[in-house]
Order: sequence, then C-alpha cells, then structure tokens
Amino acid sequence: MTTAPSEEALKTLMLLSLDGDEAAYRRLLNILRVLLVGYYSRRMSAAAKADMEDLVQETLLALHSRRETYDRQRPFTAWFFSIARYKLIDHHRGRGGRMMAETELGEDIKSDFSEEALAARLDVERLLDGLPEKQRNLIRQVKLEGQSVADAASLAGQTESAVKVAIHRSLKALAEKLRGGA
Repeated sequence: MTTAPSEEALKTLMLLSLDGDEAAYRRLLNILRVLLVGYYSRRMSAAAKADMEDLVQETLLALHSRRETYDRQRPFTAWFFSIARYKLIDHHRGRGGRMMAETELGEDIKSDFSEEALAARLDVERLLDGLPEKQRNLIRQVKLEGQSVADAASLAGQTESAVKVAIHRSLKALAEKLRGGA
C-alpha cells in the first residue's frame, strides 16, 4: 500500500506547474486523479459511481481553469478539495440528489487533507517556529515523523539522553506557551 502524497509535495508540484514546469503539472494531475477517485468513491452512491470518471475530469478541468487564482501562501490541498467538494455538490444537484449531497457532504473527511487537519498542522508549525532549530528538528523527527530517539540522536550527533532531555524541555516550553506563559 502506498501512502498519500503530503501537502508539501502536492504544493511543490503546483508551484512548479505555475512557474511553467509541464512535467510537474502532468505529475500533479496524475496524483490528483487518484486522490479524486478515492475522495468521490467514498461520497457517491453506487448508482452515481458510473458518473465518477466524468466528475473527476470536470474537477481536473476546473483546477486547470482556476489554477491562476491559487494563493501560493495557502495550503494547496484545502484549495483543491474545496473545488472537488463544489463539483460534487453540483453533480448531486444536477441529478436532483440534494438531500443525498447534504448527507454525504456532512460526513467528516477521513484523510490527511481535511481542513481541520490542515489547520492543526499549520498551528503546530507556528508553535514549532518559536523553538530553536535543533529542538524544532528533534520534535519533528521523533514526535511528528515517528523516528526513534536513537535515530534522531544519530542524525543530530547527540546522545540519546541529550535528545530525550531536549525533547522534554521543548514540549514543556510549548505547553507553557499554550497556557499563555512565556
């Protein structure tokens, strides 16, 4: 099983494509096509799935026609999946399935690309930006990426004990910051 591409990877491909890199744009469209199939298949009834390929193509065309409106400072996946969501709503409305659209769209998105997950990720990044670079890197490696303390210590050129202490102090500083302290 392959993992879904990250926000950073997708945003990088989008930015490259906006700067004229056609190969990056083709790669982005291929990745987004796969993501859309999964996204729509979880939100469409069995009868409507016959229209899924058309819906995927309509969404990719909408991306193409609106790509110049993308704000480079914002998360790409939130922008893209809002286009996908509106295309799905239009699809259901066009077939008289307003109630089905409201029911299906009311469900939580079970992916790394939900708006809540993206907002949380941005909040974590803002918090981490307040830490010194070494501490920030250790938190990312061990707590966010799931590396072992031994691996992080090896990469940082520190002992495991020093890494554990640095992580503990960093988390304590972040907790204090969240409580409204320094």
